Amino acid sequence: MASSSLAQQTAPGKPAPVKATASSAAKTDLLPFKATEKTLANGLKIIIVPTGFPNIVSLQIPVQTGSRNEVEPGKSGFAHFFEHMMFRGTKAYPPEKYQEIITKAGARQNAYTSDDLTNYHTTFAKDDLETVLKVEADRFQHLDYPEDAFKTESRAVLGEYNKNSANPVSKLFEVMRDSAYTTHTYKHTTMGFIQDIEDMPNQYAYSKIFFDRWYRPERTTIIIAGDVEPQKAIALVEKYWSGWQRGKQQAAVPVEPAPHGPIYKHVAWPTPTLPWVAVGFHAPAFSVVNKDQAALATVLSLAFGRTSPLYKRLVQNEQKVDQLFDMTPNRVDPTLAVIGARVKNISDTVLVRDAMLATVASLRESPISEQDLADAKSAQKYGLIRSLDNTEQIAGTLASYVHFDRSYATINQYYRLIDSLTPADLQAAARKYLTDERLVVTTLSNQAMPEAMATTPKLASLLPPVANVKFDMLVQKSTLPQIRYKLLFNVGSAQDPKGKEGLAALTAAMVTAGGSRERKIDEVNQALFPLAGSFTQQTDKEMTTFTGSIHKDNWQQFNQIALPLLLTPGFREDDFRRLKDAQKNALLLDLKDNNEEEFAKERLQTNVYAGTPYGHPVLGTAAGIDAITLDDVKQFWQQAYTQGAVKIGISGDVSDAMTASLTQSLAQLPAGNGLAKVAKPAGRQAQGLEVEIIEKNTRATAISFGLPLNVTRRDPDFAALWLAKTWLGEHRASNSYLYQRIREIRGMNYGDYAYIEAFPRGMFQFFPNPNLGRQSQLFEIWIRPVAPENAHFALRVALTELGKLIDNGLSEEQFATTRDYLMKNVFVMTSTQDQQLGYALDSQWYGTPEFTKLMRDGLSKLTVADVNRAIKQHLSVKNLSVVIVAKDAAGLKDKLISDAYSPIKYDGNKPQSLLDEDKVIGAMKLGIAPESVRVTPASAVFEK
Repeated sequence: MASSSLAQQTAPGKPAPVKATASSAAKTDLLPFKATEKTLANGLKIIIVPTGFPNIVSLQIPVQTGSRNEVEPGKSGFAHFFEHMMFRGTKAYPPEKYQEIITKAGARQNAYTSDDLTNYHTTFAKDDLETVLKVEADRFQHLDYPEDAFKTESRAVLGEYNKNSANPVSKLFEVMRDSAYTTHTYKHTTMGFIQDIEDMPNQYAYSKIFFDRWYRPERTTIIIAGDVEPQKAIALVEKYWSGWQRGKQQAAVPVEPAPHGPIYKHVAWPTPTLPWVAVGFHAPAFSVVNKDQAALATVLSLAFGRTSPLYKRLVQNEQKVDQLFDMTPNRVDPTLAVIGARVKNISDTVLVRDAMLATVASLRESPISEQDLADAKSAQKYGLIRSLDNTEQIAGTLASYVHFDRSYATINQYYRLIDSLTPADLQAAARKYLTDERLVVTTLSNQAMPEAMATTPKLASLLPPVANVKFDMLVQKSTLPQIRYKLLFNVGSAQDPKGKEGLAALTAAMVTAGGSRERKIDEVNQALFPLAGSFTQQTDKEMTTFTGSIHKDNWQQFNQIALPLLLTPGFREDDFRRLKDAQKNALLLDLKDNNEEEFAKERLQTNVYAGTPYGHPVLGTAAGIDAITLDDVKQFWQQAYTQGAVKIGISGDVSDAMTASLTQSLAQLPAGNGLAKVAKPAGRQAQGLEVEIIEKNTRATAISFGLPLNVTRRDPDFAALWLAKTWLGEHRASNSYLYQRIREIRGMNYGDYAYIEAFPRGMFQFFPNPNLGRQSQLFEIWIRPVAPENAHFALRVALTELGKLIDNGLSEEQFATTRDYLMKNVFVMTSTQDQQLGYALDSQWYGTPEFTKLMRDGLSKLTVADVNRAIKQHLSVKNLSVVIVAKDAAGLKDKLISDAYSPIKYDGNKPQSLLDEDKVIGAMKLGIAPESVRVTPASAVFEK
């Protein structure tokens, strides 16, 4: 375990390099891979892990610095900010040249910052390993950025804070940590305090100190996983990284004194939301030797997870809570273990708090059963293995453990420690750490909390007083022991009856989360827990997909539990009410109240396709959900989930016996072809710019605009438009053009992207889920939240750049660079087991070749003339539907219809050419007629 006083870590004399060692997986090891490790003379650690997956390499560079290391006052959030600055280039490789190299490698790249580490990760084709190592070595050793770039990026970080500001959970955790700690730097979250973030433009000099202090080889690990030859990879690292100099003495991380709780803090939330109750305890640091942290995490997951009695009581039976979770993070220093609940009625908050604390108190008194502990160990083991279905996931998982001691062995040692736990270990950890002195309670609500919440009861006071159908099955055979199957039904929200919008989604939820006729949902969860199996659903406009995932060892047992959920649903009234409430909360709270970005995107979809089967969200409308009855769900299930409506796909180490048993089980589905397919929806193209401003009390302004698109994967122009949107606004890619023009050089927001296919939940992931097939699509540009005063300008600059693309097209060089990127990136976006199986089923649905073949063949035949023709034919900058979520709707409306000049101000100096361009853009005439702008209160959206 790392010492909490880093002042003791000094730079000793330069040691001799450690010879590379290769270790084979022992029988007790969780990971089956053979790793090669070496420590260079400068202290840099190298770990090479061949994964057996072809073509792809994932480079992970965890650095032992995070928000924990922000030791000076006023510097919170700096580790995360510096993660951003690491993409600002060097003298040898300025940002644009660096991005050009990464793009040529067909790579997807990003980074993240946690409390204890900052990890830089890039996944790319194996042929580019030397190139990527070379440019990464250069930026780690020779990072160089001007003060103006520093100030620009600081505004982007503020934009990231702003985008998170709508989520009450983020604020809840921020206040909990601030109140729990008095001294240690875990007092602040990774994002940092808002006052420190706002002061970041003034911290240029400190940024140099931060880089010099923490970004050093003795604190860094190079992890290379995938299709790699260890000795060659080590030689490349030595070639480019061995000259990196060790650091000097480090700054000490202050030690937190013993807690003196209990502590209670409340967050008054400014807008309506469901109340939250969070209970935290000062918890031990991560260790592969001491059992405390592993034991505490395990006992809390058993007590508050989805298989727990408390979950059954609060979420399923009494339905007082719609979310219940526990979290015991792995941290270098003592951290907080948190139990949280979102409560439906504020009058129940004290009851929920006391129920959670009573459960905690019981853990101190009564040991967990041997069987429950065995089930928990099994779930953790198989759950991790289930996730390791691609090189990037393997490498990323390694990085999350390697950073502690810079050792491949850490993850295996930790899981061996878990395997050694006994019920007595769990009870001992509960007694040691779940105490009144270590307790921190935090609540959040819009309404006033009950008075009783201000008094935290003693834990001891809460203890009870002493006393033969044929199916067309797609099989993807591999050696992967994890079996995954998908049941894709040709039905979705497009088949929702009028006035019952949301029925398809609610029916699917009743299948996977409502229990079967034989088992209530808590019994299902309990039975699946030791198997680490999952049976989930995804509902879209024209597809509903049920996905089962299980290790091959547990195939039979899993399907005896999971398939009855679909074949013989429980349809219990209490489950119906619970899931109906959850769906309405997901619509009104999670989408409308807490996520302006997805809100605007979803509203754009429904505006363009108003009056068609696509004219409402998949979740439905408030009135539609209210109108649904349990009988409606039963009827929809009977009509939609039939033998003739399902396509089956299965992957992994599949046997004939498995496919036979799955076929036999699905023969129990109702006969018939299912609900009729809807006619291809025809979207309405705006005449000019038609704007809806959704008036909402929000800190930032979200913008989405677009037009209906008839081009799908079956269309000859699909590859051309895919290339165009990638160049213009590849999702979460900093090399895309819109990103460069709006975020990178102007620092206006967190990102700007373009799409030609639906990408719901895009803010949470890099790639869209498979099984979102639609007959009609949408060309969309998504401008992530900007400061309200910049909203008008942001719209103008996005329209300016779109207009340039339509008028001028791509150059031969831009075309070639983007095509080369996509030819490789198509493998990255389809690299997981779920993606490969899902895309294969999508290809059947669209009637196209396998997706990577479709795209690579289509791209290889393209010319720049093809792309530019398709852009002009299918896209428009004049006739667009626009949705803006803003606080001052009236003021923004006046600016839009008056075509008022929209200025923009910068914190740092900008080149005159950009300032001149801004003047032209700010004066751009949009020509929006007054009747083309409407203001809608957020409360009225998706009501009916």
